[in-house]
Amino acid sequence: MSEGLTSTPYELLVPLPRPYGRVYRRQERTVVELHGEIDIAAVTLIGAYLDVVTAVRAHEVIVDLTHVEFFDCSGLALLCRARRRTTEFGGRLWVVCSRPATLRVFRAGGVLDVFRTLPTLDEALAAQDG
Repeated sequence: MSEGLTSTPYELLVPLPRPYGRVYRRQERTVVELHGEIDIAAVTLIGAYLDVVTAVRAHEVIVDLTHVEFFDCSGLALLCRARRRTTEFGGRLWVVCSRPATLRVFRAGGVLDVFRTLPTLDEALAAQDG
C-alpha cells in the first residue's frame, strides 16, 4: 500500500490532526485522505490544513472520503472552499466518494454536479479532466 507514496511538505507546515486522516503524494497529486466524522468540530481542526494544501498554484488535489463514516454540510462547505481555492490557483480537485449517505449531502447542497466525484482513488488518479 505504501508503493509510490511520499510524504508531502505540507505536513511540516500544518499537520492534519489525528484521527482525521493523512496526506501524501501519489502520481504528482496531493491526496488528502479524511477519516471518521467530518462535522463542524472536525472542520474547525482541519480547515487551516486544507487551506495550505489548496493554496499551491496549478496543484492537483484529491480529497478521499472513502474512510469517512459521517459527513455533514460543514464538511461540504469545507470542500466547496477547497475547490474554489484550488481552481482559483489554476489547479484541479477531485473527490473520491461512493457512500450513498455522503453523496446525498452533495445532492442536497446542490453541488453534486459541481464536484467531480469518483468512486475509487484509482479512478481519481487516472482522471485527466476536472
